Amino acid sequence: MSNNYFRFKRFTIEQEKCAMKVGTDGCLLGGWFDCSQSRRILDVGTGSGLIAIMAAQRSNAHVTGIEIDSDAVLQAKVNVKNSSWNDRIEIIEENLLAYMPDELFDTIVSNPPYFVNSLKCDDLSRTLARHSDSLGSDGFFSSAARLLTPDGKVSVIIPCDILKEWQSSAAEFGFYPSRTTFVKTTPRKNPKRVMVEFCREKVAEAENGTLVLEDSPGVYSEEAQEILRDFYLKIM
Repeated sequence: MSNNYFRFKRFTIEQEKCAMKVGTDGCLLGGWFDCSQSRRILDVGTGSGLIAIMAAQRSNAHVTGIEIDSDAVLQAKVNVKNSSWNDRIEIIEENLLAYMPDELFDTIVSNPPYFVNSLKCDDLSRTLARHSDSLGSDGFFSSAARLLTPDGKVSVIIPCDILKEWQSSAAEFGFYPSRTTFVKTTPRKNPKRVMVEFCREKVAEAENGTLVLEDSPGVYSEEAQEILRDFYLKIM
């Protein structure tokens, strides 16, 4: 997925200017998070605009993508302009911590930067995209608490090894898991990613599950196909 573009069934993502390219994490989250009743969606760290465009395809909502990297913003705006939903998507260059919209969102979605302890690279834009120096879990949920409607939902995909940290930050700002899906690349491997939906009410019986991405190398599982079918060219 390292080409300068990635072609989906109904849109194409140009990504030459983006530090982080189209990847499985973003695609899974974009097809997994609940936007069936959404009116206003905020995609935090939109990058190329991938999840914002996926959200617009899956809903009738107005979608805002927020991003701090100037090159990614330019790329996302091109991708949005070339999509069929450009009348419902806006891309803004802003730090989430300073963002003050005129209206609250009922849905927040994010494939956030999470390489907290990894070695930083020389490229600044890649650093911004890959590291949570500028926006950690506390900053993310404090912003979500300010930007989300009382009955709104927050959905993220993160590494399993920082799940407890994110759950702790979420609880500090009044958010609790309502749906959790661990992602395994193959049946025998341990999950490395987890998708979590948070809401403001404690759920007595939160939905928990595991998604196996591939039954065997190159063969997507039925569950993965359901999430990706409307987007991936090779899934019919």
